[in-house]
Amino acid sequence: MSSILTNNSAMVALQTLKSINSDLSKTQAEIATGKSVGSAKDNSALWAISKVMESDVQGFQAISESLSLGQSTVAVARQGAETVTDLLTDIKSKIVASQEDNVDRSKIQTDIEALTAQITSVVGAAQFNGLNLLDGSQAGFNSNGDVGVDVLASLDRSADGGVSAGSIGVESKNLSLTAGTTLAAGAANVGTDTGTAGVIDASNGGTTDEIVVDTFAFLDAAGGATGTAAAKASTAGLDTSVDTGLVVGDQLTLAVGNAKGAYTVREGDTAEAVVAGLKGALQSAGISDTNFTIDIDTNAAQLRIVNETNEDVAFSLSATRGSGGLAGLSTIDVTTADGAATALGAVEGLIQNSIDAASSFGSVQGRIEIQSEFVGKLSDSLKSGIGTLVDADMEEASARLQALQVQQQLGVQALSIANQAPQSILSLFR
Repeated sequence: MSSILTNNSAMVALQTLKSINSDLSKTQAEIATGKSVGSAKDNSALWAISKVMESDVQGFQAISESLSLGQSTVAVARQGAETVTDLLTDIKSKIVASQEDNVDRSKIQTDIEALTAQITSVVGAAQFNGLNLLDGSQAGFNSNGDVGVDVLASLDRSADGGVSAGSIGVESKNLSLTAGTTLAAGAANVGTDTGTAGVIDASNGGTTDEIVVDTFAFLDAAGGATGTAAAKASTAGLDTSVDTGLVVGDQLTLAVGNAKGAYTVREGDTAEAVVAGLKGALQSAGISDTNFTIDIDTNAAQLRIVNETNEDVAFSLSATRGSGGLAGLSTIDVTTADGAATALGAVEGLIQNSIDAASSFGSVQGRIEIQSEFVGKLSDSLKSGIGTLVDADMEEASARLQALQVQQQLGVQALSIANQAPQSILSLFR
């Protein structure tokens, strides 16, 4: 049946042409913007995912900048510690030279004081943007619970959409000449000293020619000093104002004759670990195996030192908190033979402190560099993933555009033909 009121063919052709024009408009938008998902109406799920990932990319750019700042700060501290190590090595050579009697020790002492002043200058200048990790000025705790700072290192997103920031903890080091606060005898003292106070008597085969270092106390989380192992100062409940117990970072100094060994308390140290550390420090300081017998009982946490000489030998044991790792440098005096001998034992510990600081900063700097490289690659991967989700396939879009343009032309022609159909009805009335 033919009708001049209802042209079904024209309606079909019109709907087809509308569909073609819609697809053509979408394809032209893809080509113009380069995106197959340009807004939430194109594909709400993919658009939402891409926007979250884009925000993460922006966050990682900020993290990259933070890592660059942290890397520079740590690099300055490492370089400062390495320079201090070199200067201390020069001081050691001066001290070694002072062991000879036929030298002008006063001139050597002048050189040592000049090098000491230079070390103080280096430590004070080792700052980046006002942050100094060498001079002991840091009082806050980092994410590891150590005295130091955090470097923003990552942005962690969980499966439920939660976001948290990750950090790399940088432990500050104190290479200043500050003497620190002397702790009470309860923190560390000689448990058995039956001879003259402060003296290991000459060898006589009795008990007065030996000392036993075996009394240590550690701070605990209840605010007292009844702990069995060293905890970090950041431990909840721990009170660092209590001076009758040890905490991580406290420095023990044991001097026997001309040998002076220093040991810094480490996390988890027990009394057994402390006596082992003191023994190693004395040996590093050059204590004579001939003149002294050193026995260590790690089970009983005892360090037994016997005087094998026919002369009395002075000894001392002290503990300090907040002292600089180079505190002993200011007391070095090689103007006398005894002073030169004492200095030789002391300088080894100072060099080790600076080496440990440089090593620690070097390790953290390497970690920051690795993280920085990873963040850069991760950002590239995220950008690539976003592109996979929302970018248009330009080759496919180009081919589809050509096809749709041909379909549009055919659709227009089909609609024109359909619109001409009612004209044929006129011939029935002629």
